[in-house]
Amino acid sequence: MERQAVPAWMRRKERGSSFWLAVMSWISLKLGRSCSRLVLYGIALYFVVFGRRARAASNAYLARCLGRPAGWRERYRHILGFASTVHDRVYLLNDQFDRFDIELTGSEQLHAEYRKGQGVLMFGAHMGSFEVLRAVARKNPDLRMRMAMFAENARQINRALAAINPNAMQDIIPLGTLDAMLAVRRGLDEGALVGVLADRASGPDQYLTLPFLGEPARFPTGPFRMAAMLKRPVYFMAGIYLGGKRYAVHFERLGDATESAGASREAVVADLLGKYVAALERHCRAHPYNWFNFFDFWEKA
Repeated sequence: MERQAVPAWMRRKERGSSFWLAVMSWISLKLGRSCSRLVLYGIALYFVVFGRRARAASNAYLARCLGRPAGWRERYRHILGFASTVHDRVYLLNDQFDRFDIELTGSEQLHAEYRKGQGVLMFGAHMGSFEVLRAVARKNPDLRMRMAMFAENARQINRALAAINPNAMQDIIPLGTLDAMLAVRRGLDEGALVGVLADRASGPDQYLTLPFLGEPARFPTGPFRMAAMLKRPVYFMAGIYLGGKRYAVHFERLGDATESAGASREAVVADLLGKYVAALERHCRAHPYNWFNFFDFWEKA
């Protein structure tokens, strides 16, 4: 396994202003989704034209995903999709679920395991909307979900959105802290669903290099080492943005450490991570404008 001290995405400074984020949130709630969405088209165009790094990263990813160079309309659609999911967080955090059409796939098996009360780990990615995943849980009073995420790099966005509905932010487990692992375990012991965005490291980590969209890429093993140690069921999750007001939430069981009797912890980690990467690649190819890692994911060490 390879080690990396500071992941590439954490070396990027957050862009934006908390003032303008607060203004955009106010406009969204006062004028409604249809009117405030008009602003997104200009924001996306600005980043396509002036966001050199985001444009280059989008180009590199889409070329691998589509198997050909991406045109400017495709780059624009990619960035507009990201802007749309951030915009929709305003309404989802405000519990305005009725604005959206959300379809579920694979939830039956997940609910069956959840009802056993043992807690379930759900590994997602910076793909589509993680907020719609949390919204599904908040909409169902019988579900308890906590989200473990590294919020420091997006502190301005999170500060502005937290002002909308502070109660909706209480189920966040901040990664990068000393007690994060204990908080994850406590949530699982309480029988909750615990979600982790597993395509980025939250600090110094060990990596495995695996084929991803036709080229080797390094993935952090931290979440999967945690899964191997905690021995809970592990699911892949994705909240895919389908355009307009439509989202598709997918759950796919990856396994758990108890099913690999006699296997070493490293073998369990490699097996779970391999299944995760395969699921992520499948969803990227099916919905190429939903993966929002606007940095060089294939960056060499």
